[in-house]
Amino acid sequence: MRLGGPVFVKTDDPEELARAHRALGYRAAYCPDVTIEDADRIRAIRTAYEKHDLKISEVGVWKNLMDPDTTKRKANIDAMKKGLALADEIGAQCVVNIAGSRNPTHWDGPHVDNMSEESYEMAIATAREIIDAVKPRRAKITYEPMPHCIPDSPASYLRLIEAIDRPEFGVHMDACNFINGTDRYIDTTSVIREAFEKLGAHIVACHLKDLTMDPSLATVHLDEVLVGTGVFDNATYLREITKLAQDPPVMLEHLKTEAEYTKAREYTVKLAAEIGVSLTE
Repeated sequence: MRLGGPVFVKTDDPEELARAHRALGYRAAYCPDVTIEDADRIRAIRTAYEKHDLKISEVGVWKNLMDPDTTKRKANIDAMKKGLALADEIGAQCVVNIAGSRNPTHWDGPHVDNMSEESYEMAIATAREIIDAVKPRRAKITYEPMPHCIPDSPASYLRLIEAIDRPEFGVHMDACNFINGTDRYIDTTSVIREAFEKLGAHIVACHLKDLTMDPSLATVHLDEVLVGTGVFDNATYLREITKLAQDPPVMLEHLKTEAEYTKAREYTVKLAAEIGVSLTE
């Protein structure tokens, strides 16, 4: 399994960045800062990362593809086209974003229309538009699951795959984001197994994290926490990932400090050893 995460070195040099990842035991990485217009830097990054057997997991384009403002929405879709083109050129697995939210003030926020048929149709049409405009040769476009935006379950993600009907559309697996209620919270194992059963063949990249439920509220409130400190069944998650022939990268995310990433990495290495999952070549 290829584990990755951010590195905290003060350099833009691709060779030094690649070495810093490998020094931490990582064999996967987020895409470094670069634009599709900078062909020389793209080439340098791709060469250095391939030299060190470092797979680039994703190009993140975190913009609302369902923005109620049509001008903003068009600009965000154009940014995704550039992101997919960059992912394809630099050798990343995918470009990743959320499918979008109808919320006018929070780009990834909840809204009563987020799960509507109209929103499904928008997500389908947008993915097709981006794919057909870019025509990627290697990289996929993916929508990250979200608790209150589609896809919010393995079944809704599969529905998108079948409706979009393009091999260039793939799955970015963040199974923690499928946990959006008490029933799933008390049995994350079943959610994980369903996700891999339905989506496994389409997975190109994964996020690794954890979550817990706030006991002080009368309504359901879930928080992301340091991996290994919540209820998410990461042992089953890692086992399911290693069954996949395509060897998708597994990325640590959303932590605040280098020290937290060190703890998360050490926990993951220890857990992998306990369950017989190799993180080395």
